[in-house]
Amino acid sequence: MHKKPINNLAKLLLVDDSPSELELMRHYLANEGYEVITASSASVALEIALTQKPDAIVTDVVMPGMSGFELCRLLKRHPTTKQSVIIICSSKNLEIDRLWGMRQGADAYITKPYTRDTLVQIITNLVAKISPI
Repeated sequence: MHKKPINNLAKLLLVDDSPSELELMRHYLANEGYEVITASSASVALEIALTQKPDAIVTDVVMPGMSGFELCRLLKRHPTTKQSVIIICSSKNLEIDRLWGMRQGADAYITKPYTRDTLVQIITNLVAKISPI
């Protein structure tokens, strides 16, 4: 029997209105063995999260319509997604932004530009806490 990598058990939802940023994150994380779903807006991400129940959601903050902060708050309050790990990945790098993100329920806050290793390490560490080995 072929054994799948541990990361393959984790489903990630990436949310960003920038196609290039979304593709970069998708590339980094798919190469690590994660199952990756993408959304170009928070409202689409909310629908996907409620139906596909990802283990972790990585979201930008500044997007048209609903912000990543609002998405985080809604996901953490919904019974279907309240256990999902949420990582905010944003160019908003003030301490108040980080504090507000954590107050909305984010499990981590990464500022752009980030390195591939930082992104992968934070997601891997947080997902490992919720995924049985």
